[in-house]
Amino acid sequence: MWLTKSDEETNPEYGKYPKDRNINELIDSSVLIVDKHAGPTSHQVTAWIRDIFNAKNCGHSGTLDPGVTGVLPVALGNATKVMPVLTGLDKEYVGTMHLHKEVPEDMLRNVIVERFIGKIRQRPPVKSAVARIEREREIHFFDILEIDGKDVLFKVGCEAGTYIRKLCHDIGRALNVGAHMSELRRTKVGNFTENDAHSLVEVRDAYEIWKENNDEANLRNILIPVEYATLHTKRIFVKDSAVASLCNGSPLYPRGITRIQEGIIRGETIAVMTLKEELIALGIAKMTSDEMFKRKTGVACRIDRVLMPMELYPKWDR
Repeated sequence: MWLTKSDEETNPEYGKYPKDRNINELIDSSVLIVDKHAGPTSHQVTAWIRDIFNAKNCGHSGTLDPGVTGVLPVALGNATKVMPVLTGLDKEYVGTMHLHKEVPEDMLRNVIVERFIGKIRQRPPVKSAVARIEREREIHFFDILEIDGKDVLFKVGCEAGTYIRKLCHDIGRALNVGAHMSELRRTKVGNFTENDAHSLVEVRDAYEIWKENNDEANLRNILIPVEYATLHTKRIFVKDSAVASLCNGSPLYPRGITRIQEGIIRGETIAVMTLKEELIALGIAKMTSDEMFKRKTGVACRIDRVLMPMELYPKWDR
């Protein structure tokens, strides 16, 4: 739902809708979903993407262990600035847990339901990049798909930062038989699924076809404009006259706002958009949605990370 503060039109001479960007502009401000294969680290995969596109900046969200496959969001160019709103997305996995001894199916299901659904406490494994401090994570679901002796095929949905290898280990301990994760594939990150993912070979081939034949169709199918990659972030739309000052890092004031998504709370990271649906910047809300709608003065949003080049919209006299 939206709160409309004023009805405004946008000048077609300035900026452009994301779908109208040329391929070079798209490369510099897009996210692609890589279907990571087993073997390389997430960092290595990101380095290969950087080399394919000859990109100055490239980064990934949601690290996958070398042996784990599946969905890995990678940001190119200016899109790396949206990493703060990509790293906290929920994840889904399909994997195999190997029990060290067979247990009755009803016992396994009961332990999972009673102790491993909802809020759980987890200490990161020894081989992790973070401090081994116990922390709370949420398991949204843990579905058993198939049981073959000691091997349990499962699907799990969880909060970002959950260690599935440690989850399997802890389930084994709770069953008093021991267990370990033997195989894992990430199938979803936020709204990104396997259907959005492309292998490194597909990405490289699409880029080379564009370079050699000037055929950009496959590459456009792979690159997701940063605006569409951040649809989960609440949004504020602003007047054309406010864009240039925001690109310069100035705060957003209520008088520059046209439309506000409901449910914004103070301190929340939000997307500040043009009327052409271009992402100007990420900002930190200093007012709630209702306050932005009702007030005429004060700072509505503090600009945190600017994505839009300053020269796309003119400065306006106030």
